[in-house]
Amino acid sequence: MAHLSSTIIIVCLLCITSLPLFASQIPNKNSLQIYIVHVEAPDAHVASESEDLESWYRSFLPATTTSSSEDEAQLVYSYRHVLKGFAAKLSPDHVKEMEKKKGFISAQPQKLMSVQTTHSPNFLGLNQNMGLWEDSNYGKGVIIGVLDSGVMPEHPSFSDEGMPPPPAKWKGECQFSHTSCNNKIIGARYFNDGDQSPLDDNGHGTHTAGTAAGRFVQGANLFGRANGTAAGVAPLAHLAIYKVLNNGKGGEAAFLAGMDAAIEDGVDVLSISIGYDDATLIKNLYDDYYAISAFSAMEKGIFLSFAAGNEGPFPSSLGHWAPWVLTVGASTLDRKLSAKAVLGNNQEVDGESVYDFPRKLFPLVYAPDCRGNDIRGKIVVCEDDRTKVIPSGVAGVILINNETHGNTIQVAAIGAPTTHFSYAAGLKIKAYLGSTATPTATISSQGTVIGDERAPVVASFSSRGPSIPTPGILKPDILGPGVNILAASHDTSIEWTIKSGTSMVCPHLSGVAALLKSVHPDWSPAAIKSAIMTTADDVNLAGNPIEDERFLPADIFATGSGHVNPSRAQDPGLVYDIQPRDYLSYLCGLGYTDRQVERFLHRRVNCAVESKIAEAELNYPSFSIIFSGRSTSQVYTRTVTNVGDPDSSYEVEISPPNGVEVSVEPATLNFSETEQKLQYKVTFSRLTPNTDFVEGFLKWTSPNHSVRSPIVVRLS
Repeated sequence: MAHLSSTIIIVCLLCITSLPLFASQIPNKNSLQIYIVHVEAPDAHVASESEDLESWYRSFLPATTTSSSEDEAQLVYSYRHVLKGFAAKLSPDHVKEMEKKKGFISAQPQKLMSVQTTHSPNFLGLNQNMGLWEDSNYGKGVIIGVLDSGVMPEHPSFSDEGMPPPPAKWKGECQFSHTSCNNKIIGARYFNDGDQSPLDDNGHGTHTAGTAAGRFVQGANLFGRANGTAAGVAPLAHLAIYKVLNNGKGGEAAFLAGMDAAIEDGVDVLSISIGYDDATLIKNLYDDYYAISAFSAMEKGIFLSFAAGNEGPFPSSLGHWAPWVLTVGASTLDRKLSAKAVLGNNQEVDGESVYDFPRKLFPLVYAPDCRGNDIRGKIVVCEDDRTKVIPSGVAGVILINNETHGNTIQVAAIGAPTTHFSYAAGLKIKAYLGSTATPTATISSQGTVIGDERAPVVASFSSRGPSIPTPGILKPDILGPGVNILAASHDTSIEWTIKSGTSMVCPHLSGVAALLKSVHPDWSPAAIKSAIMTTADDVNLAGNPIEDERFLPADIFATGSGHVNPSRAQDPGLVYDIQPRDYLSYLCGLGYTDRQVERFLHRRVNCAVESKIAEAELNYPSFSIIFSGRSTSQVYTRTVTNVGDPDSSYEVEISPPNGVEVSVEPATLNFSETEQKLQYKVTFSRLTPNTDFVEGFLKWTSPNHSVRSPIVVRLS
């Protein structure tokens, strides 16, 4: 047997449509299931040769003992980058046999995952022939990998007219059967059993790919609404498509295969708008295969943008907690698809809709779940959270938010002419319904309205922190546009569609990262992330603090660093850089065992001899401080790199959280050259013991730059 030298991971997979999450849910002890199996790695020669590595993996598979091929253990995926492991179909009995083999470490069933524009580039300050778009040449030469539900390549957003060929480093494949890739979509692959091509079967992947890097397309609209010239954030970037979901659902094994391929193919940015079905099950990063595979990508210089999730506004509801990825939350644009409900008493109530409506009064009826025997030919008022199907035969639908979703209005084209209203607007409509025996109403379309000064407002669905696996890292990192985003549709009968979710934000930030990568090709993923975070806006268009779905000031676990400002991120002045090797001290400092840390590094680790740091000591662009026990003060060091003017001086400005004293030494940073690194120390002193989270910031300012780091402190 080959010499054993380090930890390796095997992912074993079941090819059925509905998968149990835990071994205890398995109905038949011999049924094949998806497992993630850890074994020790072979020697260096075997590990470097694909065929030898696959043979090594196959040596762990039990020999067939039945005549049925359905019960046979089968290798499905062989990983080289993300896990140094493979995927196979196994039964619990197979796993028991594997446990007897030398080099076996552990086995776990895989977890499930699922999915989580015309105006948004302008809202982000991106304009043709000027600024960041011009300086970055619209992302030319950068490759954005999209792991999602596939793509519809014939959409005009993916035309390659005027596009250069792929960079020489590109090694990807094109698995379309009905067409070929081009200079826009330079590669497309699929990874689920049952799929025959990377074609989008859900629409999610086409929308996200178009948002990240769709070409300029004039006249984009949905039923005449949101009309304009559509463009992705990085219109000249290349796209590499990895279909890891089937109809919006999938498992870890296919996702890891897509990640492995993307790293091998040579992408520069990865856009990942998917997450675990239940992120609350993850208590530690070493159980998070998004984090583990993303670590491997980050080591190769790949920037990763992840959707925070759509489980807001509840605390600790977000996923994707690792400090080496950008975790993005959702907020609104300044665009409204305006419509009014004109009630029979002439009261007008503001809402949003993509539909035109006859200018006549109709009977108005309340049916919370949109069902009833007496609703045909009427406008029916329904509760959004109780409505599963929009009925046919009605004159129209008024869909009102519940209190949780407040003022976050998500429009959709869903059959009958539907107008969407906030919770407060819904109360007015229901009050009118109760005031008369013969209620009537009509809907007056107001068209597309630009300039809402409340924007950006945090979306109700945007998942919130604090992070459970990494409480010393503030998450989410950033906000971006994610409500009512118009982008490419996979449906050939309707060219454009509007979607909402943190899934829609993620490709916006992936596109921004591609633009910054084009301008600064030597920047690390951490430097790009720092530039995005430290230049973010913490106020809305009116200059007031960013609000949440209640129109109250949003807290730091909703906003992170604030709303992305791409133009400022191009020239941040200073960056907080982190090299891959720096994360070893971080991981050991989390108290993980050597085996657990080896899941990330794919080599032997001895934390006993490694330096360890507290989470808050990582050179992160924000601060998350937890006072526990009797500690009254904590001191942390940060290192900033000058990427701005060679001769520059920065003064510190501090807005301390309530009940906390914050001091910084030195108070001035004087740089004499670019790429120069300087350190400063921050002391946090608890003044008032309580259990609240309190927030503030520290900011380094020069005549040309402002570098802001948010602070959150838990005074427990």
